[in-house]
Amino acid sequence: MIHKLIEVSLRNRGLVIALYLGLAAWGYWALLRTPIDAIPDLSENQVIVFTDWIGRSPQEVEDQIMISIGRAREFWSD
Repeated sequence: MIHKLIEVSLRNRGLVIALYLGLAAWGYWALLRTPIDAIPDLSENQVIVFTDWIGRSPQEVEDQIMISIGRAREFWSD
């Protein structure tokens, strides 16, 4: 199969060169039109949690919720 492909390519050099030039032009065209994000977003993901726990101070509520979320997050896959 490969031997036959090489043989056909050698007999039709002009066609092979034309296909190569067409493919190279298409690749260059795609390169120029591909949007590139020069500044990736490297910030951490943030989630705002609203909760109400009557009789507890805001610091107590935050501590208890963050402990629970932190423990649950140990099992999340990135």
